[in-house]
Amino acid sequence: MRPARWISAAVAVAMTATAAMADPSFWRHEWPDTDFTQTSVDNWGDILSGGPPKDGIPAVNDPTFIPVGDEDRIGDSEPVITLEIDGATPRAYPVRYLTWHEIVNDVVGGVPVAVTFCPLCNSGITFDRRVNGDILTFGVSGKLRNSDMVMYDRETQSWWQQAIGTGIVGANNGTELVALPSWMESWGQFKERNPNAEVMDQPNYRRAYGRNPYVGYDGSKKPFLYNGEMPPHGVPALMRVVRVGDTAWTMERIRAEGVISEGGVVLSWSEGQSSALDAPTIGGGKEVGTVRVRDQAGKDLPHDVMFAFAFHAFWPDGTWRLGG
Repeated sequence: MRPARWISAAVAVAMTATAAMADPSFWRHEWPDTDFTQTSVDNWGDILSGGPPKDGIPAVNDPTFIPVGDEDRIGDSEPVITLEIDGATPRAYPVRYLTWHEIVNDVVGGVPVAVTFCPLCNSGITFDRRVNGDILTFGVSGKLRNSDMVMYDRETQSWWQQAIGTGIVGANNGTELVALPSWMESWGQFKERNPNAEVMDQPNYRRAYGRNPYVGYDGSKKPFLYNGEMPPHGVPALMRVVRVGDTAWTMERIRAEGVISEGGVVLSWSEGQSSALDAPTIGGGKEVGTVRVRDQAGKDLPHDVMFAFAFHAFWPDGTWRLGG
């Protein structure tokens, strides 16, 4: 939630304030309608401010779309999150917009969805917004836990951990969202495969769309506002890993092998996608490639491409498939 050049100062301030935040009463003035008696948070000191307040990073609630052929602002290597739901026109959600908004509440093929992206852990997941017969609308709380975005729903003011799609505070504590198959690929790859599809149009906000406010972040040795354990096996904290359930494969291994088939999962790598967290412009980022994740029958599987530290933080007993 802050550019890389501000990270050191922000960490120092946050660490000083941690003791004051170690009690939910610290948050009640900002969240009077949140039921803090229902929570799975063991240590309130893990909840930190990322800088902006509640809705300081505005979620997009009424996205508009244009035909693929009408879009001329996005570079071919820029990442988009692709959502293909049966019976609906495929849609691309450019990361150049998600970087500044982090959540898009949409309806695709009759399915209410939340397309989410947390830049600090590179986590991009699409969730079904239906919970117990209700349709939730998600916003950005301004809080972080293990450097991952804490979302909230406007209906109950419950807090949700984006990386795991689970309620952690409030009436929806312990409730799990259903993750949908979606993936991050380059704009060039999306439009080549889907020339008649739709792409999210630029939101009506004053933002430097196409710029990266986290210059050099994925080349850092330590994550922003993260005090947890580093990943095991010598895996760098900010190496991308592909998570399916509680299992992770490093991007380095997938890229080296091209195709991996293990445990009922088939992962394939192709070049052409830039990192959104490297260069000053998203399209100018280093090559990271695109991974598709399918089952043995070729069906797309829900997954996430996240930084290794975040996988270890939320799945400390998870399985690492490192090969060799």
